[in-house]
Amino acid sequence: MDWLGLRFTDELPNTGQVILDCTHDLWLVLLAYGVACVASFATLDIAERIHHSTRASSSRLWCWVGAWCLAGGIWSLHFIAMLAFQAPIAIRYDLPLTVASLLIAFIAALLAMNTLGSRRLHAGQYLFAATSIGLGIAAMHYSGMAALRSDANLYYQPGLFALSIVLAIGASLGALLLGLYFRQGGGTTRQVLKLCAGLVMGLAIASMHFTAMWALKLVVPVGTVLHLQEADNSAQLALAVAGIALFSITACLGAAWADKKLASKERDLLRVKTLVDQLDQAHASLQQVAHFDALTNLLNRRGLNQAFAEKLLEHSRQQQPLAIMFLDLDHFKRINDSLGHDAGDELLKVVAERIRGALRDHDVIARFGGDEFCVLASLRTCDEARPLAQRMMQCLKEPFSLSGRCMVMTISIGISLFPEDGQTCDELLKHADLALYQAKGSGRNTLHFFNPQLKTKASFELQLEEELRNALQHDRGLQLYYQPILDLHSGELSKLEALVRWQHPEHGLLTPDRFIGIAEANGFVAEFDAWVLRRACHDLSLLGDSGYPQLKVAVNCSALNLGREELVQEVRDALCSFDVPPQRLELEVTENALMGNINRAVGLLQKIRALGVSLSIDDFGTGYSSLAYLKRLPLDTLKIDRSFIQDVPASQTDMEIIQAIIAMAHTLHLKVVAEGVESSQQLALLREHGCDFAQGYLLSRPLPLQQLQAFLQRYRQPAEASSLLSRLS
Repeated sequence: MDWLGLRFTDELPNTGQVILDCTHDLWLVLLAYGVACVASFATLDIAERIHHSTRASSSRLWCWVGAWCLAGGIWSLHFIAMLAFQAPIAIRYDLPLTVASLLIAFIAALLAMNTLGSRRLHAGQYLFAATSIGLGIAAMHYSGMAALRSDANLYYQPGLFALSIVLAIGASLGALLLGLYFRQGGGTTRQVLKLCAGLVMGLAIASMHFTAMWALKLVVPVGTVLHLQEADNSAQLALAVAGIALFSITACLGAAWADKKLASKERDLLRVKTLVDQLDQAHASLQQVAHFDALTNLLNRRGLNQAFAEKLLEHSRQQQPLAIMFLDLDHFKRINDSLGHDAGDELLKVVAERIRGALRDHDVIARFGGDEFCVLASLRTCDEARPLAQRMMQCLKEPFSLSGRCMVMTISIGISLFPEDGQTCDELLKHADLALYQAKGSGRNTLHFFNPQLKTKASFELQLEEELRNALQHDRGLQLYYQPILDLHSGELSKLEALVRWQHPEHGLLTPDRFIGIAEANGFVAEFDAWVLRRACHDLSLLGDSGYPQLKVAVNCSALNLGREELVQEVRDALCSFDVPPQRLELEVTENALMGNINRAVGLLQKIRALGVSLSIDDFGTGYSSLAYLKRLPLDTLKIDRSFIQDVPASQTDMEIIQAIIAMAHTLHLKVVAEGVESSQQLALLREHGCDFAQGYLLSRPLPLQQLQAFLQRYRQPAEASSLLSRLS
């Protein structure tokens, strides 16, 4: 059968003679195989370059280079193997067909490289590509064989012919799969495996060629003279072809290796650039976190310190004034307590926007912490500070909606000025804070400028705080004074009020109004009250041993102490420590302290009352208590504040108020004590209106324990008692 120039037969023609003694030069065969292996290795390596190329133009270039390597390797194997073929007839080759076979090999190789460069293919696409490439390689081989010119006719055994095509397709499929596996590339082990794969792939290509040669039968007419023909320069020609092919392939491999190194460096540079960009972004994020408040996007305290230092340096050089303003929202805690912290956060955002809107572009605003803000305002003159602060106060007075409610907020502002009020950041911030403290103490919703007296006062209070802590810790300098309380019905001294004094080494004897506030503001008023309670119980025990077992002592309790559950146990421990009956102790709480947290105070006072301790409400009339609250409280005594007594009898209004208080207290079954009694007329009017007890300078000033004992001793003598009572009358 003769098909497309290919003659297929399983039997010899009757008119011809079969050439049986065709041979191959072993060394040239090995050379052909070596070229195929090198070409296979280069193909796999260049396939990696196609896959790793980031530019389309680079991928196309490497496809063409890889196609040239593969085509040159396959064609060189075929040509060298044909030079190794030795037959007993003269053989030559048609140049156009030989070149055409090379072109066919290149087209098949180009198809292979395009397939290898694909990012992802499914199994059907791989099989189709392998079939196309295998058929192209077979076409290259058989077109090259068609270029053979001799006296013999070429016949092919159909079975071996088909096997050669199958081997071509299988070799192509193997090449594609190996390329898929090795294109990730990297590491010495993978390079060794790639080399082994090149050897196998080269063997597959060579197997296809020699299978096709096995299928070849040369038939010459009868009578043809046969003798072994071998070109004198076949070995040199084969070596030349191999050298050119290997040189080209090696050059391509070298270019691939150089490109790989360059691409690796580019990737490294890209990674470094990416890392630098990430570091810059991380640094910017850290700067944002470190110097800006996450809620309001304003500067935080650290950012303010940096901006403040720069501003201060600039204004110092230019001799330009700078205002430092501390802003604090008034009653912000009520927003968090009533509407929740989310609403509080929304409020802070609105406040931040409004304050920023009231400032100029060159002013600096920061959230200092909580509901405190700080503003650095550049000034032409110091007089500009007040209008700027008032503008910020005014912008916050405009109503805004929060959690469905229409609300108005106010702020307090403290201001210090550079250079008048300080030269350093810390000093100016501290002075602005002192001014803010003064503004809040002045009723809030106001502004206050720093003045040196604030610093003197703050320094004095700081010193007093330290000295008071030491005095309390070492029980040195603190003493209790006692003011007698007269029973207006029996005329007896039945009670004492314990009043703490501090014998300061420099400032002399200090009354509670000079230091109790310091203890409350600095968090140790509980320890202070506990000391007073224990000292009072100690003195009660001494008075009992001295012959006054029925004498009661009233001890004041701080408003802050009413929120402590431990107070009940402290009262119990003090009574037990000095074996004092609870009926001899009375605890005094102010009206404002009770009204501050009436629900919690009621439960705490009931527990103290259950111990047997009496309870009294002090400074009555100065707060906002009502009959409804008084009815709930477990009280025994009500003390009328001295402010209602001091103008009696001249003030008819005060007298009527006193009369109403006494009547109300008696209605609630409470005893009444009048404080600040300094004249016999006041005492007479109190007796007349049914007041139960009186205390004041008319009877006695507060006395230390030793003087009190002497006073009580004199009062027990009939003559002294009669003289005292007549003087009081």
